Amino acid sequence: MARPGNINGNKRITIRDIAEKKRRQERISVVTSYDYSLASLCDGAGADILMVGDSAGMVMLGYENTVPVTMEEMCMFTGAVGRARKRSFIVSDLPFMSYQTGVSDAIANAGRLVRAGADAVKLEGGSEMASKIRGITDAGIPVMGHIGLRPQTAGLAGGYRVQGRTAAEARRLLDDAAAIEEAGAFSVVLELVTRQAAKAVTEGISIPTIGIGSGPGCDGQVLVIHDMLGMYDAIKPKFAKRYRNLSDEIAGAVSSYVGDVVDGVFPAQENCFEMDEIECGRLAETLKKGRTHT
Repeated sequence: MARPGNINGNKRITIRDIAEKKRRQERISVVTSYDYSLASLCDGAGADILMVGDSAGMVMLGYENTVPVTMEEMCMFTGAVGRARKRSFIVSDLPFMSYQTGVSDAIANAGRLVRAGADAVKLEGGSEMASKIRGITDAGIPVMGHIGLRPQTAGLAGGYRVQGRTAAEARRLLDDAAAIEEAGAFSVVLELVTRQAAKAVTEGISIPTIGIGSGPGCDGQVLVIHDMLGMYDAIKPKFAKRYRNLSDEIAGAVSSYVGDVVDGVFPAQENCFEMDEIECGRLAETLKKGRTHT
């Protein structure tokens, strides 16, 4: 029986499957993944796309934002997710300054992520990134665009603010999305965009839109796994739905373990391995002889 959200049973999801979901008006589920264990669970639970986001720098490495994330780090995270995946489609973020410096750099670094295990790469920016998107896709590597809030440069552009609040802003978003589509991208992320503007963009282009904080009118949704599971409290976005609060559960489990160690309750007999009686006797004799010689 196919898992929820899995249109192909155990068959690996492709770009064609993702495009077909938009045509059939079926929602696309996307979740960030950074390590083997959680990626295995997300893949098995039926996520269509595993997104290896540069948000890993914050939730996994403790950076203040995504700017310090390197290609080496993104390749490491991508490799872990790639080894876990059985059927989900993998999209990996090109980190800050890995593609802005020119088309050749963008192609080379996209290739590094694909070699590490990605099926596609994602980069931030609108029409000004069309040449990079076209170069990467011409090299045979699929690209997902990203417009609206752009975390890599948000600090330089006035901070984190909702995009598409005016008709003019919404029009610019639609123009950017159209340019991204024309350049060859197979989909585009809309981050922190008003639901009205996001709906207009979704209806105005033929490639799927993936929303994060952009309302229900997008073709799909993405959440950071640590937000979804309540494992990261430094930032609590309004748009993120918390399905579990694992921080409390994990802290409680560790606290119980520490208490058991201090009290001598763990390890208990059921956690230990035993010698047979004959070997125990031999050990006792060996220890006696050792004490005699001393």
